[in-house]
Amino acid sequence: MQQRTNDEWLADLGAIGPAREDAIADLRPILLDGLRRGLTNWVNTSGPEFAPMAEDFVQEALLKILANLETFAGRSKFTTWAHKITVRVALTELRRKRWQDRSLDDMLSAESPFSRSFAADTPTPERATERTEMMAHLEQIITEELTDKQREAMLLVPIGGMPMSEAADRMGMKRNALYKLLHDARLRVKKRLEEDGLSAESILATFR
Repeated sequence: MQQRTNDEWLADLGAIGPAREDAIADLRPILLDGLRRGLTNWVNTSGPEFAPMAEDFVQEALLKILANLETFAGRSKFTTWAHKITVRVALTELRRKRWQDRSLDDMLSAESPFSRSFAADTPTPERATERTEMMAHLEQIITEELTDKQREAMLLVPIGGMPMSEAADRMGMKRNALYKLLHDARLRVKKRLEEDGLSAESILATFR
């Protein structure tokens, strides 16, 4: 891993092309390692569920870091600044999702969201109909709103359960690009749901 000064981090991450990709690839494990230490008092960082959770948090943080490079004042090491952003993103997400509760992203990331029930109970016929209609609506949105690439990524990773690295190879993409593609796809689905007058809370209530 290349050692960089603050100025070099800013220059490489602000560039276009291989220099930026290399810098992101170097920064990602630094953030993952720091997140494991930073969340010790909040979640079980040694459990098997932590790795995919941390990957999601780091990806969200990377997007925020890249969008706010100009705000780095240079009063600390760049990696320290980036680490603080990552922990802040993670804690915000943990509070929002309450982690143990099912979130809309969980629904969109389930192994087979259009063919399984999301509740452990046996629903009444009326509730079962509501659930079927809601999942059909989600499937329609994914079909109508997403690009071919976004649909393929959703089918391979969240729905099909394929590892991110394997899906990236299959699609001929870098993993960072696939993360961004999935992030944008989920945002488009959420935006369409909101336009249709559906909130995350109302959707989740259907499956409780």
